[in-house]
Amino acid sequence: MSDYANIGIKLIELNGIVKSFPGVLANDHIDLEIRAGEILALLGENGAGKTTLMKVLFGLYKYDEGTIRVNGREKIFSCPGDAIDEGIGMIHQHFMLVRDMTVVENVVLGLPQSSPFKIDIAQAAERIAELSKKYGIKVDPYAYIWQLSVGEQQRVEIIKALYRDADVLILDEPTAVLTPHEVEDLFKTLRSMASIGHSIVFISHKLKEVMAIADRITVLRHGRIVTEFLPEETDVRQLARAMVGRDVLMNLERADCDIGDTRLELRDISAHGDRGHFAIKQINLEVHSGEIVGIAGVSGNGQCELLEVISGVRPSCEGSIYIDGREVTNWSPMRLRNLGLSVIPEGRLEEATIPGLSVNENFILKDHGTSEYSRSIVLRMDIVKKRPTDLCREYDVRTASMTAPLRTLSGGNIQKLILARELSGDPKVLIAAQPTRGVDIGATEFIRSTLLDRREQGMAILLISEDLDEILALSDRIAVMYEGEIVGIVEREEATLDKLGLLMVGSEISEEAT
Repeated sequence: MSDYANIGIKLIELNGIVKSFPGVLANDHIDLEIRAGEILALLGENGAGKTTLMKVLFGLYKYDEGTIRVNGREKIFSCPGDAIDEGIGMIHQHFMLVRDMTVVENVVLGLPQSSPFKIDIAQAAERIAELSKKYGIKVDPYAYIWQLSVGEQQRVEIIKALYRDADVLILDEPTAVLTPHEVEDLFKTLRSMASIGHSIVFISHKLKEVMAIADRITVLRHGRIVTEFLPEETDVRQLARAMVGRDVLMNLERADCDIGDTRLELRDISAHGDRGHFAIKQINLEVHSGEIVGIAGVSGNGQCELLEVISGVRPSCEGSIYIDGREVTNWSPMRLRNLGLSVIPEGRLEEATIPGLSVNENFILKDHGTSEYSRSIVLRMDIVKKRPTDLCREYDVRTASMTAPLRTLSGGNIQKLILARELSGDPKVLIAAQPTRGVDIGATEFIRSTLLDRREQGMAILLISEDLDEILALSDRIAVMYEGEIVGIVEREEATLDKLGLLMVGSEISEEAT
């Protein structure tokens, strides 16, 4: 481990790093240094090359040109094991944990053991406890991963890296799925690590968090480093301008809208979760034309199941659902889509797209059987090519080719593709779950502006988000979920972070908070 005397020295130097993929130059002669005892933030739009650069450093990608030096010595990493041996750890945006194994089993997984026939679990658990105490990371070594919250799972990933003697820790979008309280806990851990000489590379799109945690901020755009800041010498607007190359609207204007007829209505809706318990209980809610209703809550309080019930993916066991006054309870997703319901699900790669298919094919994924795209069983290839190309242009979806696999697109461009597809049929009701999670500030501005535009045009929108700033910026009314129930509905003008925070943890609101 690094000692206090080494704080500030160059641990890692990247010189002239070039990494390209077919049709894309991801890293264009990048020079970067990582110093001991600092938290270095990497900022940039989706596709700017941040994660690619760190995957090069971690040995996941082989670079085309350049050199990597660790403690002054040139190194070639052919796999992550080589990087780990040099004290480099990486925590990916999507955790690499086995849900049905315990914390200690996940931590020692893949490590050489003293005996080929038996793993000393007790000894490993004792080491985990020592690391937990040293860094203030509360982890139960014998808990199963499926029993842990997202924030607790992230702690396990950090413990895994520290267990392997990581001096440099790379975190890719570490706060994307955390609650505000979990973010505070993570920042305490990172500051503790940096204070004793560890280096932290913090990849994020959240500018306020970067300003709060970073010692130094490096901004990438189109595969190049364009500038570097110290937090005390810059502000959020300047960072956004450096990332995107233009001024970004930090506060969107919301026009006053006339609230119209009820488009979506839930009456006493209940449904079981995957383990047989009630995931949502007696939900009553209305969403009107020209209105955005936000659903706030800590992850795991029934928001996902609510979306699935409304969209026909999960059956309800009680209650009724109405669209435009017509009962649609437990209808199939296709029937609901034909009636005017569109859905932007939470998992853009797992639920909304097929990464191995082309950009074109993902655009027509839900509608390829309609008369717009096919005659009988034959696709109308002229429309299949033209319509998605027009939508790409309209929604600023940047891709090297319409026939390129979707997985080659950045997260923000994939999210804009989903938005374009779901809005292309002018639905009456849109359910948008975490629409800007993990996307850059430019794409966030575009997506939020588009939702507000559709609201003005009379669409009914149900917004499910764990980003309270997003909920407050877009919603006309805010419903808060706790343990599967709606525990309060707050008008936008009366909503505050304190009030929503109390409701999110199931606390009653005092007169002082109102």
